[in-house]
Amino acid sequence: MLRQYELVDRVLSYDPDADEALLNRAYVFSVNAHGTQKRANGDPYFSHPIEVAGILTDLHLDDETIATAILHDTIEDTVATPEEVQRLFGANVARMVDGVTKLSKIEAQTESERAAENLRKFLLAMSDDIRVLLVKLADRLHNMRTLHFIKKEDKRRRIARETMDIYAPLAERIGMYEFMKEMQTLAFKVLEPEAYESITKRLESLRVEGEDRITTIAAGVNQLLARGGIEADVSGREKHPFSIWKKMSERHVSLEQLSDLMAFRAIVDTEEECYRALGVIHRRWPMVPGRFKDYISTPKRNGYRSLHTTIMHAGDTRVEIQIRTRDMHAQAEFGVASHWAYKQGAVRPDTQVSWIRDLIEILEHAESPEELLEHTRMAMYQDRIFAFTPKGELIQLPKGATPIDFAYAVHTDLGDQAVGAKINGKVVPLRTEIAQGDQVSILRSKAQEPQPNWLNFAITGKARAAIRRHIRHRERDETLALGRKLYDEIVQRLPTPPGESALGDALKRLKCADEGALMEAIAKRQVTDAQVMDAVMPGSAEGADHAMPPQSHAIDIKGLTPGVAFRFSDGCRPVPGDRIIGVRRAGQPIEVHRIDCAALADTEEEDWVDLTWGDKAEGGTATISITLKNEPGALGAVATLIGQHKANILGLRMDSRDTTFHTNTLDLEVRNAAHLMRLLAGLRAADAVSEAERI
Repeated sequence: MLRQYELVDRVLSYDPDADEALLNRAYVFSVNAHGTQKRANGDPYFSHPIEVAGILTDLHLDDETIATAILHDTIEDTVATPEEVQRLFGANVARMVDGVTKLSKIEAQTESERAAENLRKFLLAMSDDIRVLLVKLADRLHNMRTLHFIKKEDKRRRIARETMDIYAPLAERIGMYEFMKEMQTLAFKVLEPEAYESITKRLESLRVEGEDRITTIAAGVNQLLARGGIEADVSGREKHPFSIWKKMSERHVSLEQLSDLMAFRAIVDTEEECYRALGVIHRRWPMVPGRFKDYISTPKRNGYRSLHTTIMHAGDTRVEIQIRTRDMHAQAEFGVASHWAYKQGAVRPDTQVSWIRDLIEILEHAESPEELLEHTRMAMYQDRIFAFTPKGELIQLPKGATPIDFAYAVHTDLGDQAVGAKINGKVVPLRTEIAQGDQVSILRSKAQEPQPNWLNFAITGKARAAIRRHIRHRERDETLALGRKLYDEIVQRLPTPPGESALGDALKRLKCADEGALMEAIAKRQVTDAQVMDAVMPGSAEGADHAMPPQSHAIDIKGLTPGVAFRFSDGCRPVPGDRIIGVRRAGQPIEVHRIDCAALADTEEEDWVDLTWGDKAEGGTATISITLKNEPGALGAVATLIGQHKANILGLRMDSRDTTFHTNTLDLEVRNAAHLMRLLAGLRAADAVSEAERI
């Protein structure tokens, strides 16, 4: 464990202006606060925060961050209070200690509501000061280094899984690759001990067989660059065990089949020399196709910049080479932490990375803790691709992203108004997956609104949060409108018209805060029709028939959005023009059925509500069964006929086939019931068709 003067001297060695008194006070306070507490290995507990502070001095972090590291467990594990820490060490240190404490509470409960709320608070603290995250990562790294002292295997595995799922991705997202690799290696050793041992033993045997192969290759690259007039520091290393295991899993190969087990790094003085060095290397050794990446012109989202290439060395060995400047190397090793290196000049401690800003925006829109956790994991874990706007602006997205994700990444309004997209000049559906380097143009309309089905293919947290927010607002508006219509229909069943004060009295009797709350409760079947009748006019429901009365006015669903305030039954698939009935279930949107749907037999008539399409309603999906002659061109003739009738085939399934006929089920997009009937008549008249019926 670092002694007090050793820790202070470390900080003063790179920052002579550091507040020595602050560091001394923090050291003494932590030792006294933790007192006789012990760690699993028997060491005094205060040795842990001191070692965490030592890790951060290697990053040349400022005195407030080092003090925070020393104090980071005092509020959580001792009788020290936030007010006491603020009084003794200032507002900045107190705020950071509180932020680190909030993330600590997330551990071991990542699926709970309390965990999500703590994550929310931590992200807000982190957005205010990224140093909160740096302290927490150093805390977790030291805990992983001492994990083997914990006796319970299930606890070791839980901590290792948290590290792999939360902390290693967090380290990667802010560019701290050295922290990420060490965490992954230590966690891998616990989670997959047999695989870890197998890989490390195999690497050791390859090391013995290859003797000084890494040193030889590094020296050869160095000499090659020197002959080309480029002064470079070239070093090589084996890839770490988890990285190797991941490649084996993804490629479904054994370790012996992996040829790129070595990675080399050439560090040069300028950006221009990076590209010159790349040219020299490619002229000497052939490049492996598809393995070149230019992260200098298109940096990773966490600021990482470097050239990556893989060459065939000596004709049979794949060798990965990374080329970067010294500043790029500092960023690559320690990410945002490199900004506090005083030899480079200090920067503001609230320096943020863009993915944190995205998470903060999601904080404002997430309805539930589970939704927040989902979006946070998306933002942290997914690999990235690069795409371009028509003006050449670079947009970074997760793999699998679609134009909807792209649109929301550019601006929320653009996402809300998207109606289509062009990828590399070609019009494509919004669900199309974007590939690396695509140019994407979004087609927009002010009349457009986010659609519920967009959630089926939007994958970024920002896009999904914006879509869900809009749907929630629309759902409330439509639910209130529907509840009002249902209320008016219920009131018509009363023996006499209610007085002006009846609604206000009903709100009190049903304990609804306002009129909107009542309409929402009616629409979602949280109160029964009888309860509403009795609340409006006490005693009116007694002995009354609460089923839908024959003379009631049908409720117009025009203007309501399918999938929001109501949904169509999958069994009968009504289209405009069909006589329709709604079924109300507690907490669910109204389910719309055709009047002759067999599923209505399983519902109570008092749960029915009479519905109508409204004026000029068009557009719906119907399902038909069609039996065709088993002869060449029959299906093509039917498809042509459907197109001539201006209908659209959405799905086709073959149900049965013999030597004479085959029967198919088709999902068709039609305007209304009359359009469907004309189409069926046309199909029945066709020579290739034996039977055609609506299902």
